[in-house]
Amino acid sequence: MTELLASSDDGRPITALDDGRGPNLLVVHPGGGDATTWDGVTRQLADDFRVVRINRRVYAPGADIALPHSMAVEAADIVAVAELLKPPVLLVGHSSGAVAAMEAALLAPSAFAGLFLYEPPMPTRELVAGEAGVRARAALDAGDPVGAMRIHMRDIVRMPAGVVDAMFADQRVRAALSAHAEALIADDEAIDALGVGIDRFATLGMPTTLVEGDLSPAHLRERLADLAATLPNARIVTLAGQGHVAHLTAPDALADAVREMAEQVLHA
Repeated sequence: MTELLASSDDGRPITALDDGRGPNLLVVHPGGGDATTWDGVTRQLADDFRVVRINRRVYAPGADIALPHSMAVEAADIVAVAELLKPPVLLVGHSSGAVAAMEAALLAPSAFAGLFLYEPPMPTRELVAGEAGVRARAALDAGDPVGAMRIHMRDIVRMPAGVVDAMFADQRVRAALSAHAEALIADDEAIDALGVGIDRFATLGMPTTLVEGDLSPAHLRERLADLAATLPNARIVTLAGQGHVAHLTAPDALADAVREMAEQVLHA
């Protein structure tokens, strides 16, 4: 593995992990961690593809998060890394990283041969965080990152309360989530700042695979269906027995779905 270095529009250095050789996959990781969260999926793909995983600026160690954070900034970062790669490029995004990927595709549609989007929490009919996001920000500003993350998991992601309680009973999980609280809440706010509605994506004619887990929160699947109805060249793939974190629970199945899409758009 090597590291790529790009410079975004505001002069900020943007790094990306670079593995494998072959046609290009550009991966935008989900919130709550960094690019290494996709290690398991990358291992499944790196023999046949060049897998470049951008380090999203708000999740970089010691990141100085400028508020309000903006998905436009993330989109520019993604395009800056894409410009280092020889076309064609399949853009892969997961969760909030998939929201950023969609904004990047709008910014520079010719840079990408296709999109692979795993449950982007896009505000299709209603905001994603809304009032719960206000409460999470208040908890964070009051010095309670654990409380902020409880609100994020229970009321924004909408995981069952019992599952959230079990997660936070584990000290290691609680510490890991709390370490990324500032970035996650900024992420939530950046998504809501896009406003409700997705008509602007009707111009994206590139092949798009929308991925969902059949165990994921209902609102994520509903938002995905709205995207499928708006994007002119999209299909939905459902991962059986999986939720929002198949990159951790079933990296082989997720990699197979990426591979299928990549073979369609990168070997055409």
